[in-house]
Amino acid sequence: MPPIPGSGLAKGLAVTLRTMTKKTVTAQYPDVQPELPPRSRGVIALFEENCTVCMLCARECPDWCIYIDSHKETVPAAVPGGRERSRNVLDRFAIDFSLCMYCGICIEVCPFDALFWSPEFEYAETDILELTHERDKLRDWMWTVPEPPALDPAAEEPKEVAAAGKAAEKLRTQREQEAAEREAAQEGQE
Repeated sequence: MPPIPGSGLAKGLAVTLRTMTKKTVTAQYPDVQPELPPRSRGVIALFEENCTVCMLCARECPDWCIYIDSHKETVPAAVPGGRERSRNVLDRFAIDFSLCMYCGICIEVCPFDALFWSPEFEYAETDILELTHERDKLRDWMWTVPEPPALDPAAEEPKEVAAAGKAAEKLRTQREQEAAEREAAQEGQE
């Protein structure tokens, strides 16, 4: 059966009339900050104290938008006669957000928890060259990172924690036995 002439127009007008009767919801964005989801991805923040300049984040980045420069420093021996150590010192840590695709690989591969997602999203610039943010700006965003969610009290204890607890308990009982044997040996000598 062929469609009735003008039925498409009638359907369109019906949608318009339904929409006209509903209350509009306008986000007053600059004046009222939006409620962001708890795990929203804004920018990447740097906790510089944890960074060991292992370069893992820069190597794993699919866009190659992380720039790291460092130098080696010699640390004197901790004890007399000990060996001097060398450590990497971070000179530059920058992320080019004009290239970043916000995949989060750098955050996932960081073994020292130096990178975090910050919900900060107001970092627009008028020039694309200014979207490369250096470590000072990344460090400022670190203080906007929300705290991790609380652990579930009904959850099982992680296997690693349980294994470490068993090992510590075993070591403690072993030391207690050794101390008791020493005391018994000392009493036997007297």
